Amino acid sequence: MSTTTRPTVRVRLDLAYEGTGFAGWARQPGLRTVQGALEEGLATILRTGPLGLPVPRLTVAGRTDAGVHARGQVAHVDVPAERWLAMPGRSDREPGDALVTRLAGVLPPDVVVRRAVPAPVGFDARFSALHRSYAYRIADDPTLRDPLRRTHVLWSRRPLDVAAMDEACRPLIGVRDFAAYCKPRPGATTIRELQHLSWSRPQDGPDAGLAVAQVRADAFCHNMVRALVGASIAVGEGRRPVAWPAELLASRRRDAGAVVVPPHGLVLEAISYPPDAELAARADRIRAMRMDEDVWDEAPATQA
Repeated sequence: MSTTTRPTVRVRLDLAYEGTGFAGWARQPGLRTVQGALEEGLATILRTGPLGLPVPRLTVAGRTDAGVHARGQVAHVDVPAERWLAMPGRSDREPGDALVTRLAGVLPPDVVVRRAVPAPVGFDARFSALHRSYAYRIADDPTLRDPLRRTHVLWSRRPLDVAAMDEACRPLIGVRDFAAYCKPRPGATTIRELQHLSWSRPQDGPDAGLAVAQVRADAFCHNMVRALVGASIAVGEGRRPVAWPAELLASRRRDAGAVVVPPHGLVLEAISYPPDAELAARADRIRAMRMDEDVWDEAPATQA
């Protein structure tokens, strides 16, 4: 049978990774990436490539960059149907459960696939997504600087006024041109719908005492989340007035005072999708809008 006509099963993967040791999600020659590790693991388990079957290629909901972590990442991969059905071997497990177990045996410890299931009709991990949710965590009190969390919590030497930061961010919510908060990319729009942006200081739980940003949007342009956090910190430290982030947004220009914060405090927490019956229509609509641009979420730690 020709590989161009071989039937496939689209599989949704729910995964998490600790981004410190990766050069981001996207496969890059000579660099260790999340996509590369996962595709190599899938190729090993599915026995593709050398046997003439296409090497599995993943489509991801949000392409994180170097140092950014993910707790709720989603991807899809089209698996040859006969390989999917044969996944359990002689066991009575579901193919997805067998795939998760077998991936755990070949993947490095800093990336985990938690679930693998046949995707609903019309599902596209990237284009069907309604929104992507991130959190950024900062320890601005020396007593909260836990060395066991140093890879995913930013340490700040100055105390932050979280209430002022939260107030400063409210005017940014909505459909806006975020050119002032994005690294420009040729041919890519900087208009995004920022659905939620807030700062709080949790009183209990694992984030107790930290300054935590919760950010949600339909998609993010390059550098956007970390630039928004950088502007918030400028307000929280008292270096800029509460009105400054909105003024910067209105200017549509990058500002030397809008620092892009380091990536390690950022975690992709969740990807949300519409009901199954709406997945295909959503994907078609968003694909038409963004066919010429990537859904990048973050960039290396550089100055804006």
